[in-house]
Amino acid sequence: MRRGETLLGLLGAAALVAAALLAPWLKFILTVALAKGIAVIGILLLLRAGQVSFGHALYVAMGAYTVAFLAPAMPDAAVLLPAGAAIATLTGLLIGLFVSRYREIFFGMLNLALSMVVYSLLEKLYDLTKGTDGIRVELPRFFGMALDRPGFEWAMFATALVLALGAGAFARLYLDSPMGQALSAIKTRETRLEFMGISARRVLLAAYVISALLGGVAGAIIGMTTRHVTPLLAYWTASGELVFIAILGGAGSVLGPFLGAVTFELVRIYAGAAVADAWQMILGGVLLAVILFAPGGLWGMIAGLLRRRAGAAS
Repeated sequence: MRRGETLLGLLGAAALVAAALLAPWLKFILTVALAKGIAVIGILLLLRAGQVSFGHALYVAMGAYTVAFLAPAMPDAAVLLPAGAAIATLTGLLIGLFVSRYREIFFGMLNLALSMVVYSLLEKLYDLTKGTDGIRVELPRFFGMALDRPGFEWAMFATALVLALGAGAFARLYLDSPMGQALSAIKTRETRLEFMGISARRVLLAAYVISALLGGVAGAIIGMTTRHVTPLLAYWTASGELVFIAILGGAGSVLGPFLGAVTFELVRIYAGAAVADAWQMILGGVLLAVILFAPGGLWGMIAGLLRRRAGAAS
């Protein structure tokens, strides 16, 4: 399955490139979808430990606001992207030292509360953040090159795609490593893990910091792609979207977050165009159908089809 997963990932990447070439307007949507998929990879790591964060949009907002604050002085994607990731990672370390003490609903709600505190600050500190109006980001350079808007969109799409492939490969290696196995142990037998001399808190903290880093990368990409950063990036509904995508795509594979993110964005765009006042209901219906008929998410459906095909072939 690992080899098939890799092959499907490469085929999926090729399909996204083909879609962007055939319909250039999709570049923007697919770039945002890939960025959200990267953030959801972080959610996937926490889910492996049985923990759900309802406030992880905080780190997406950190990455995006880092871009907004630094862009006037250092308008280059080569600087803004790692800076957004670094600030989100540092924030994740500071918060993780606190929330990694807790489990289950307490873990989820503490993350939500902290995210809403940051949302309120971003909204109220108008002189710094421009409040709900947000901050407009001028078109950055790309590794020193001044590109026009279409060229920059292609560059960001390519960057998001490469980083998505890298994040997926890293997450697979991490989950297969002893640290990843320890994450699974937190979910099922944390006490036994402690008896073995392994600190469950440190294992969870490491995964939490990695998830914050991935959220910061996603936020930096979104900030440079949309070029408009608002406090809504840290709002609880944005965190809910990440959890929605994780459930929709399925937590059984690192491909799940990207399947869920692309499906989510496309359904939202087309549902919003067809029935502007009811697109949330359509998204909710899609999620309900997945929960009832495909509890493993979209990846679970694909994996099931592949297993049945392999069984029939043998």
